[in-house]
Amino acid sequence: GSDGSKFDALEVEHPDELPAFIDWALDGPGKERGYGCFALDSWAMYFARKHRETLQAVRRQTGDPLAQPPAEALAADQMILQEVLRRLCIDSGACVVITDQIPARGKEEREENEMGRVLPMTASGLEYFVDVMVELDLRLEGFEQVRVARVIKSNSPDFPIGLELKNPTFADFLARLGEGPHPVEEEPVPDVLEVEETPPAASGATLADLIGRAEGYGLTRADLLVAARHYCGVPELERLTPDQIADLLDRMQTRYGPSGDGALAPAEPSPRRRGKRTERDA
Repeated sequence: GSDGSKFDALEVEHPDELPAFIDWALDGPGKERGYGCFALDSWAMYFARKHRETLQAVRRQTGDPLAQPPAEALAADQMILQEVLRRLCIDSGACVVITDQIPARGKEEREENEMGRVLPMTASGLEYFVDVMVELDLRLEGFEQVRVARVIKSNSPDFPIGLELKNPTFADFLARLGEGPHPVEEEPVPDVLEVEETPPAASGATLADLIGRAEGYGLTRADLLVAARHYCGVPELERLTPDQIADLLDRMQTRYGPSGDGALAPAEPSPRRRGKRTERDA
């Protein structure tokens, strides 16, 4: 169970047996046991065995004891590894705990980065499946050894990045989760929605009045449709409501009326030229 009150332990002797055990637990006889949590210890062991098989196959084919797998071989292994993770982390719908090992830091890590290699956790796709990732470290406080788990990646507000837990157990992590968010009850929606038709206005401007006013200002029906789409958000002029028609009329009056920005201004008389009159020579 997920509360840790009882558990079953299965030892996987060969990496190829892991998918079969997952199928047994999710779809086979193990489904009747109602497992609420799965723990894989460790992912580095499973990944290392699979990667070693690929590495040995490449070196046998090339005859080079230092040959490295090409990108195509690594991509093929990643597909297999991600399928295992998908079955375990997504299809199961249960809590999953996976332990991994951090590679040695220092010269080895620098060489890996220089060669363009990625860490096993990233290469296998494990990093993309986890919601909360903690780094376990051993510290010496006074004369006592303390194991400290620090959250380094989190998709949960209950586990902020940087949170530290001393000597944690799996039950401590579950206790922080609480009950979780409850689904919001939504009102039932009928199969057929009744659309209320807007009755025509008893008085006020009509679409014909709007079109006539627009033609008086030298606007075409196409110009009027563009304005209706922009200001009223309707695809057709026939869908304009009386309030929208009144709004467009006000806009045209403001723009093209006698005092509007688009009104024709009266022509100003040109100033008379002033200059000296010259007499022609006879």
